Amino acid sequence: MGKRGIFGMRWVVLAGVFAAASLHAQSYSLGPDSQVQSGVPKGTVTKHVLAAGAFYPGTPHHYAVYVPAQYDAKKPTAFMVFLDGSQAIGDGVRVPVVLDNLIARHELPPMIGIFVDPGVLPAVSEDKQSRFERIFEYDSLSDRYSRFLLEELIPAVAKEYNLSTNPDDRGIGGTSTGAVGAFMAAWNRPDQFHRVLSFIGTYVAMKGADSLPALVRKTEPKPIRVFIQDGTADHIVAAEPYGTSYAGSWPMNNRVMYEALEYSGYDVKLEMGTDGHSSKQEGAIMPDALRWLWRGYPEGIAVHEPPQMKEAGWDPRGKVYSTVWADKPWEQVGVSYGEVVSPTGDESGDVFFADPEANRIYKADGEGKVSVFREGSGGARVVRAGVGGVVYAYQAARRRIVAYGPGSGEKVVAKDVDVSDIAVTAKSGIYFSDAVHKTVEYVDGSGRVSTVYQGGEIAQPGGVGLSPDQAMLVVTDAVGRFSWSFQIAADGGLVNGEPFYRLEMPEAGWKSGVAGVMEDSAGMVYFVTPYGVQICEANGRVAEVLNPPVHGEVSGVSFAGKKYDWMYVTEGGRVFRRPVKVTGVAVGSPVMPPKPLL
Repeated sequence: MGKRGIFGMRWVVLAGVFAAASLHAQSYSLGPDSQVQSGVPKGTVTKHVLAAGAFYPGTPHHYAVYVPAQYDAKKPTAFMVFLDGSQAIGDGVRVPVVLDNLIARHELPPMIGIFVDPGVLPAVSEDKQSRFERIFEYDSLSDRYSRFLLEELIPAVAKEYNLSTNPDDRGIGGTSTGAVGAFMAAWNRPDQFHRVLSFIGTYVAMKGADSLPALVRKTEPKPIRVFIQDGTADHIVAAEPYGTSYAGSWPMNNRVMYEALEYSGYDVKLEMGTDGHSSKQEGAIMPDALRWLWRGYPEGIAVHEPPQMKEAGWDPRGKVYSTVWADKPWEQVGVSYGEVVSPTGDESGDVFFADPEANRIYKADGEGKVSVFREGSGGARVVRAGVGGVVYAYQAARRRIVAYGPGSGEKVVAKDVDVSDIAVTAKSGIYFSDAVHKTVEYVDGSGRVSTVYQGGEIAQPGGVGLSPDQAMLVVTDAVGRFSWSFQIAADGGLVNGEPFYRLEMPEAGWKSGVAGVMEDSAGMVYFVTPYGVQICEANGRVAEVLNPPVHGEVSGVSFAGKKYDWMYVTEGGRVFRRPVKVTGVAVGSPVMPPKPLL
């Protein structure tokens, strides 16, 4: 049945089904593909213990490795990781038997299975309790578990077997809270895992997984294929048809997760059965789930724009594909540098960026050709284009802002200052944030420096950016989740400030990490964050999140190009760009944005 078959039924109808689900549940049994078949080459399963590592201190992990009879050590081999590994190996699911049968019939590539159990921190003595890590490992939305897999478990297995490094050759699956762990491993590291199995997933309000559907809808799709299963009686009884748990309804939240993935254009399938919170249906459908997950192999899994974009009634508001194209991803500009920061587009569409380690400022033209703009830049960490071809730079070691005019040398604009970011107006006024003193300063045309914000509500002023009409200034907070909007007074002062923009926060750590900011001609605001580039509508809501070019964190963002329709970002030692469907605004040509939708 297609995506919109039985699963398109209204939840108001299903509520009655839930109430009676336990009375009318299907009987699930293991089919022929889950039975040992004569004449089928059998793989081997060996058991191991991974010593305690850095991510879960003092906690060993038991795991097993399935190796198919067809394994060829000379070839990189596909593999899947199964969380709650002992259950996946056990008689109720029998993944190794399924792999034997499907590999023998060439319905799956020869693949290794890694079956890992959650860790248990041993008690210090027999009369003390151990610490059970399963919920911490699997339910967390941070990248800790994916790093455990990629930096500890998988390398341990790779010492013995030739594991493929191609993310299209790597899958991961889990059950219940393990489904959240499996999905998050791929979500956090789509450069490593492209295939996900999710059985009776705990996408409810336990440790934040209930927030995933909203994040999926906002975020630029990642190359992940997802199979989702749940049962209508999952934490459902007649007396409580909407869920027996304080955390929510498993069937409803799995449905919402599926809808979010489908909305965003993912290759996703939902199988809604009638069982409760058990692995009975999982075991019965495991062969079909694996076939679906690996269908078309070795063809890679790519991102595609949602088909509804071409249908009547599609609403483009606040959608990722109203800003970018799926088939026009980030491309690298120039070579790799020691460190690059602070991209800025000038009035002709060229882009400048700083390399503090090399003590240089570079310039890239519209074709992406890079040349050295300034040798001996004083270790500039912030650069901003101004009017008339002037480029401003902050030299951290000398604690001063300088200007480089066309055909002229270096001119000191402000000295004895601490600068996080700079915004330049059409009248050559300069705003800069000062994280050291928690202020925003203004340098007027005469070079006079004055404090225009010292309210204290912004814990660590970071990026500063002007609205397209230069009537407002946005100031980010590298600690808090709110970025601020200020109105610019006639004398350049900042008035009527509000914590206007609410941004998505990283799961781990206590800082938002928000850095640079810019606006486009329509008043949409682009924030540099650990998630990528978060885009707020002019009304203050986060509507879109653009993924970083590679795994890591972007450090700066700017529009450039002849029509200001290219977006540039810096990340680590590299500069990337991509064409966009929106346009930026040159510093010397302010434009009034349209009235925002409310």
